[in-house]
Amino acid sequence: MMNDATTEPMTSWRDVAPFTMSGSTDCAVPLLIAAPHGGRVYGADLAQDMRHFASVSIKLEDRFADLLALNIASRVGAASLIAHVPRAVIDLNRSSDDIDWSMVSGKSPENDVRPGGNRRARSGLGLVPRRLPDTGEIWRGRLPAADLQSRIEMVHRPYHAALAKALGIMRDRWAAVLLLDLHSMPPLRSEGRHPAARFVIGDRFGGSCAPRLAAQALHFLNLHGHDAAHNRPYAGGYILDRHGAPARNVHALQLEICRSLYLDDLMTEPSSGFDDLCDLLTGFCSHLASRVADMAMSASGGRLAAE
Repeated sequence: MMNDATTEPMTSWRDVAPFTMSGSTDCAVPLLIAAPHGGRVYGADLAQDMRHFASVSIKLEDRFADLLALNIASRVGAASLIAHVPRAVIDLNRSSDDIDWSMVSGKSPENDVRPGGNRRARSGLGLVPRRLPDTGEIWRGRLPAADLQSRIEMVHRPYHAALAKALGIMRDRWAAVLLLDLHSMPPLRSEGRHPAARFVIGDRFGGSCAPRLAAQALHFLNLHGHDAAHNRPYAGGYILDRHGAPARNVHALQLEICRSLYLDDLMTEPSSGFDDLCDLLTGFCSHLASRVADMAMSASGGRLAAE
C-alpha cells in the first residue's frame, strides 16, 4: 500500500493544509467525493494530550477513507475533497456550535443556553470528540477556549466554505451535482435472520438527496451481492444537512462502509480487500454519476450542461 498509509503523530496538524480540494472546475462527471474523517496528521503535542492515542485515534478515524476517496475519484474523473486534519481535532460533520462546553476551559458564549451542548455533544461526539463508549475520556485535560476557536477558524469554516463553493461551481456547470460523503463504520450486528449490512446509504430520510438517487445507490449494491441499509443506523449528519439541497439540484448522500471489507483483522491497515472495494465503488460512483448526468440533462432542457 501507499507509504503515507499510517497515522502520523509527529507532524503537527497546524503545519499542513487542513484539506485538499481537487477537480471542482474540470471534473469529468458531476460528482464530488469527500472524506471528512480521513485525516491522520496529529502532532506530538496532540498525541500527548490524548489518554490512549494509538487506539483512540484509529477508532475516531474513518480509517483510510481518504485513500479510498482519492483512488475512486481518480478512476471516475470526480472532484474530491480530502481532510488532512483528524476528527480528534475537530469533527467536520458537526455544526460549529455542537460543543460540550464542560470540556472547554474559559468562558463559553453568553448566548449558549445549553452549557452541556446538545444531545450529540453530551454523548461525547460533538464538534471536538470528548469520549468513546468503550474507552472513556479521550483527553487528559480541558481544551482552552482560544484553541477551540482557532480550530473552527482554521479548519471547520474553510472546509465548509470550500465545499459549498465547489458544489455551486459544479451545479452551475452541470445543472446538477452529487456530493458523496464517504465514511467507514465498525461491523454492524446482524438482526435476526438478516445478515448485517456492509454499507449504509444516508440521505437524512429524503432531505438531502432526490429519492431516486438513493434508490439507485441501494439497487447497485444489492445487485452486486452486498447487503445495504438505508438511513439506519446512519442517516448522515451536519454535512448533508448543510450542503444537500435537492430543490436546487445539489444532492448529497452519505456512504458508510464496513471496515472489515478493506482493513485487516485489527482494523488498522489495508487488507487484500482494499483493491476489490475500490473496483466496486468505482462502478458504484460511475453509476450514480451517470444518473446525475441524466438529471442534469433534464434540468438543462436536454442540453449537456458541461458543454
